[in-house]
Amino acid sequence: MSIGRRLSGTRLAAGRVAAFLLCCSVFFWGWQGVGAPLSVVATVGMVADLARGVGGDDVVVQGLMGPGVDPHLYKATSSDLIRLHRAEVILYSGLHLEGKMQETFQRLSKSGRRVRAVTDVLPQERLIRVGRDGMVDPHVWFDVDLWARCADGVASELSAARPESADRFRQRAATVKEELKALHQWVLDRVASVPTSRRILVTSHDAFGYFGKAYGFQVVALQGVSTVTEAGLADMAQLTDFIRSKGVPAVFVESSVSHASLERIRKDAGVKLGGELFSDAMGTPGQQHGGYDLGTYQGMIRQNVDRIVEGLK
Repeated sequence: MSIGRRLSGTRLAAGRVAAFLLCCSVFFWGWQGVGAPLSVVATVGMVADLARGVGGDDVVVQGLMGPGVDPHLYKATSSDLIRLHRAEVILYSGLHLEGKMQETFQRLSKSGRRVRAVTDVLPQERLIRVGRDGMVDPHVWFDVDLWARCADGVASELSAARPESADRFRQRAATVKEELKALHQWVLDRVASVPTSRRILVTSHDAFGYFGKAYGFQVVALQGVSTVTEAGLADMAQLTDFIRSKGVPAVFVESSVSHASLERIRKDAGVKLGGELFSDAMGTPGQQHGGYDLGTYQGMIRQNVDRIVEGLK
């Protein structure tokens, strides 16, 4: 046999081996994809926690905004955009909480990405509107009973993306809602120890309107529902006078908002600091409070309520 024929045979054999390996590779990666968890990207921690609860082992959730991050001011980074484009499902809170990301969500939705605001299932009559323009307060998670309803929206979106797992998503959503029903009752029982006359919650920005409405507190904040606009000296003086006139025993700073202005008001009014509350972001994963992880929604709510109750009693 000539050298040329031997080389030709060798090339043919090598080509067959390469083709076989390619087929094996395609089969392997295709098989991997069939049972692979659904890729989900969520904006704030509360939405990410809800997605994990409803999704369970059928999803892998990446959160964009960690502890101490203010979603009102947040702009997507280049790495965020890569995550968003790779995700099979994108979940955000909505009601303009993530105000600077709205255009990004609109572009992704128009390009065919599966994008959803988890609050779009909430009844309009339960939403709080503030200001002359009737802006909707986006901080709905502080009414635990109301936030629980968002589990249905998450289950619906995950089911649309992965129909074969729909039953599991619906079952987990029902479990999450039962857990949050128990949490809602716990909050009601816990705040019952605070006298009605002392249920005045003074905070950095107006994130606790739903909490006040659901659990019987008057909420007074230095800034509005968004942190975009800073408070002026007149606002600070007015709040100081209010605290003195009402005999408010404590004020509360927030983890995602600067403490400086409210600390100054606290000193001028001569009252104590009730502690730091989680408002637009949850705590650091792994930190514990009463057996609950502060990097979870339940841990966030429980620590907030305990601090409010202890600060105002």
